[in-house]
Amino acid sequence: MADPIENPPLSPWREKLRVIIFEADTPAGKAFDVGLLVAIVLSVLVVMLDSVNTFHSQHGQLLHDAEWAFTLIFSVEYVLRLICSPRPLRYARSVFGIVDLLAIIPTYLSLLIPGAQSMAVIRGLRLLRIFRVFKLGQFLGEASILRNALSSSRHKITVFLGTIVILVTILGSAMYLIEGEENGFTSIPAAIYWSIVTMTTVGYGDMAPITVSGKVLASIVMILGYSIIAVPTGIVTAEIVEGAAAARRITTRSCPSCLSEGHERDATYCKDCGVSLEVPIAED
Repeated sequence: MADPIENPPLSPWREKLRVIIFEADTPAGKAFDVGLLVAIVLSVLVVMLDSVNTFHSQHGQLLHDAEWAFTLIFSVEYVLRLICSPRPLRYARSVFGIVDLLAIIPTYLSLLIPGAQSMAVIRGLRLLRIFRVFKLGQFLGEASILRNALSSSRHKITVFLGTIVILVTILGSAMYLIEGEENGFTSIPAAIYWSIVTMTTVGYGDMAPITVSGKVLASIVMILGYSIIAVPTGIVTAEIVEGAAAARRITTRSCPSCLSEGHERDATYCKDCGVSLEVPIAED
């Protein structure tokens, strides 16, 4: 068996920063993540309001300044993640690393392509961190929906609805960017309304894409809607029960190499890549 891979040593201040930014088991780490989640929600709200003509005409400059303020905050956060990561390139190529980068690109891209800042709502994907910050993942291991009824399934329903909200927000924003006001998609909230109506297969018909790209996206949304409706609830419930039986107490500790989460409290090495979870600290 090969020897476990060792992490490069970190200076004390970089290790302290890594624990705060990448983990949520400490008060400072949880406070950082909660503050980050609030900033993400507010930044997405700013982008959405800026697409509404009444808000844009009255508070356009304020919304513009707020969007750049949030972008600068997320840019500094991204740089800090690179600085305190033992393997910065590994973080940059990870799923969360790519999402963190995509969260700040649209605003800078808007300097070259007007309207590109509308896709800044993709930073809503970063809200998936809420599952580890508040340890909502443990609710996936609760008893079945039928046995516990709605009262004991509220956490699962919240996770599901949260995912759907993020999805329709991104798809609606994409349709707003593709079709624009001239084709009836007057704002991002209006496009999100269309996305919800289409995904739920209701199809009022009061809004419809005109361009080829819009029709392709609409087809994707409709197929996604059928896929979500067709999910076998019995199979999902059985998987939840089975997962609960095998579940063990985990923490939000992240691997400094592959950034994998969900390790047991007494784990020494990463369950996925074998890297030591104890990051060596360089001597001053």
